[in-house]
Amino acid sequence: MAVPSAQLRRDARVERRRLRIVEAALALFAGHGYTVTRARVSKSAFYEFFESKEHCFRELLAEEGGALIHDVLTSAATGHDHHERLRLGITRFVVSCFERSDVARLLIVESVGLSADVEALRHELQARFADAVAEEVRHAMTHDAFYEDKDPAVFGRAVVGAVSDAVGYFLTHPGVDADSLAASLCVIFAP
Repeated sequence: MAVPSAQLRRDARVERRRLRIVEAALALFAGHGYTVTRARVSKSAFYEFFESKEHCFRELLAEEGGALIHDVLTSAATGHDHHERLRLGITRFVVSCFERSDVARLLIVESVGLSADVEALRHELQARFADAVAEEVRHAMTHDAFYEDKDPAVFGRAVVGAVSDAVGYFLTHPGVDADSLAASLCVIFAP
């Protein structure tokens, strides 16, 4: 059965309203921080879509952080060998964080220690990247002397930790070149 056009228009209006709230929330969380942010919409409009401020934050982190990690993994997968995939992944992670500093701020700064649910989501997102790095290290161990004695799981988490810390520092201390930062991390993790 076809959905009436009036219903489709109403659904589109509701979705546009939700997207405006989400975009505003992202800008406020990234610009002012989680604890300071207050909704600039009516409570009824906000609660039509979210149970709480934390629910809104988690949804933003899941959608936007998930998209950032997906883009990183998609870019890395285009590499021809483990070195190129590792370099592409690290570079894309850093550059994406600078291009989408609002999302990076949520993923790397604002989500830390916020709540158990937010922390679990942040770890889940970062684990996707860490696991992809670990998989590349597993493949490289048999034919690359640099990786042969590395624990893949630890190496993957070390890459995520280093990238997150470096990006977090430079998000709070502007003026660094994303490409230089990425190149320096690649020298360490994908020589």
